[in-house]
Amino acid sequence: MRSSTEARWLRARVPAEADPVTAWAQAVVAGEVVAGPHVRNACRRHLHDLEDGPGRGLTWDLAAARRAIEFCPVVCRLNGGQFEGRPFTLQPSQAFKTGSLFGWKRADGTRRFRRAYIEEGKGNGKSPWAAATGLYGMVADGEARAEIYAAASKKDQAFVLFRDAVAMVDLSPALARRLVKSGKQPVWNLADPRSHSFFRPISSEDGQSGPRPSFALCDEVHEHRDGRVLEMLERGFKFRRQPLLVMITNAGTDRNSVCWGEHQHAVRVAAGTRDPDHAFTYVGEVLDDTTFSFVCALDPDDDPLTDPGCWAKANPLLGVTITRDYLAGVVDQARQIPGKLNGILRLHFCVWTDAETAWMGRQALEAVLAEFDPVAEHGGKDAHGGLDLAAVQDLTAAAFVVETGRVAVAREDGSVALMPTFDAWVEAWTPGDTLSARALRDKAPYETWVRDGWLQAPPGKLIRNDFVVARLAALNATFRLRQIAYDRHTFRRFEEDCASFGLDLAFVEHPQGGKRRARPTEEQVEAARRAGVEAPQGLWMPGSIRALETLILERRIRIRRSPVLISAAMSAVLSHDPFDNAWFEKRKATNRIDAIVALAMAVGAAVDAPPPVETSISVGFVDLWEEDA
Repeated sequence: MRSSTEARWLRARVPAEADPVTAWAQAVVAGEVVAGPHVRNACRRHLHDLEDGPGRGLTWDLAAARRAIEFCPVVCRLNGGQFEGRPFTLQPSQAFKTGSLFGWKRADGTRRFRRAYIEEGKGNGKSPWAAATGLYGMVADGEARAEIYAAASKKDQAFVLFRDAVAMVDLSPALARRLVKSGKQPVWNLADPRSHSFFRPISSEDGQSGPRPSFALCDEVHEHRDGRVLEMLERGFKFRRQPLLVMITNAGTDRNSVCWGEHQHAVRVAAGTRDPDHAFTYVGEVLDDTTFSFVCALDPDDDPLTDPGCWAKANPLLGVTITRDYLAGVVDQARQIPGKLNGILRLHFCVWTDAETAWMGRQALEAVLAEFDPVAEHGGKDAHGGLDLAAVQDLTAAAFVVETGRVAVAREDGSVALMPTFDAWVEAWTPGDTLSARALRDKAPYETWVRDGWLQAPPGKLIRNDFVVARLAALNATFRLRQIAYDRHTFRRFEEDCASFGLDLAFVEHPQGGKRRARPTEEQVEAARRAGVEAPQGLWMPGSIRALETLILERRIRIRRSPVLISAAMSAVLSHDPFDNAWFEKRKATNRIDAIVALAMAVGAAVDAPPPVETSISVGFVDLWEEDA
């Protein structure tokens, strides 16, 4: 529901040629421009401030806004591809950002906004826009001895934005005549002798102290390892009357990062509430009058894989700098290659994912999660297992897979094959005496998982293998555990514990890395010969991950919903070799991934095993045996 302020402003529409900032805000709020929840809130905030801002000492200086907007096409030229040499005419969303930053003033005439957080999809012109903003700050903002910095965590990233500024100078006759370049390959400084100002890159690797920035342009904030660069630059703001920090970024992965903190602050500022609801409904409280927020995002129910109509919410320059055909191509990759999904969601659709190179997207996983009782549904059946053992502490996980039937699956060549379906579930153990400390260290709700029965925490400071062995013995009495896949690291002690317990199970080696296969056992080779199938090559993680991915994509697996498993799947990160073989990389994961490692091992063991003699075969709800009859 629109407020009375919005209704009044929408009745009194402003022509874009008169006030491009307000006109675009009105079009967004009216629903004429597709925008996500945080950008809609930023536009509402602008309209409300036009009415309420004077009471807080704020004024809208349209002339100042237009001057900054018009600087770009008059002075700046774009570079690269079809844009080479063209005047930098700001697109409506870019004009909204530029005009807002330079048009809003305080009672003393200085700029209102001292900080800007800009989060947009890749390819939407963030760096050229920021470069032009920096050039304006150096030559047109009226600041004597201005210091403009293109800043990043790493030097090479800082040069990305700075190179755009250098290219603009090279292509602009007015800037080329006025500015002096230092260095050749690369240019490292732009100087304006007229105002004694400069523009240069800076990073935390420089070790530079004492900058007095008038403008600080921080690129790819999600890649900043910490807040040192931002802190260094903002400390120098005390020397300036109206400094400006501009942060531009894609969505990130680390919710403990400085970027996530800035993101959270920006969306709250736009919504006008410290506690936004799920839909980020606009409230309009004044939290921070000095921060400009432009955070592109999808709405909670949007699905960019199935609805191209939502793409513009994360890509305000869709159809200008990034094409629909290009986005359709990356969406197709996300559908076909689960390991690319999170990267595509993060880079192109402003979705904060759980890992930088995450293996599986939440939507794909949710499609196969279910509530079921393995014992009640599958007691007495054959089962295969996977075991990921902890060395000393942390988590030990075991996963189990039961074949449930067969379904018809259409192949790319048009043929139909009968393929097995499975049910799977995981169990996990961790030392009880160190539970609270590790929950704090890992930022994971271990205690809640223990309370709810998803994680077992036997007493002690180390992993209690005897509890795991006892559980396997109980499961072996309930199911027929045909084989348990294991990695030989730390397995010898566990094998000894099994022997002392009198538990005799068929264990098969399954390396967790991607460099080698296990050698198939004589029993596996003989079983394959008797079944008349090709001899197994031996288990390895790339093959097991591919098998699990295929089962999930084809909806041929039902996985018992477990927060331990979901956390592991959403945190899992893949490493690849040149042949596109992939394996889970525990050192790069954002949380413990033992449960998903165990599940992949169990699936690999199940798929690699010779098929049972008799299998109930079904296609949807149709019994094929009845069709044959």
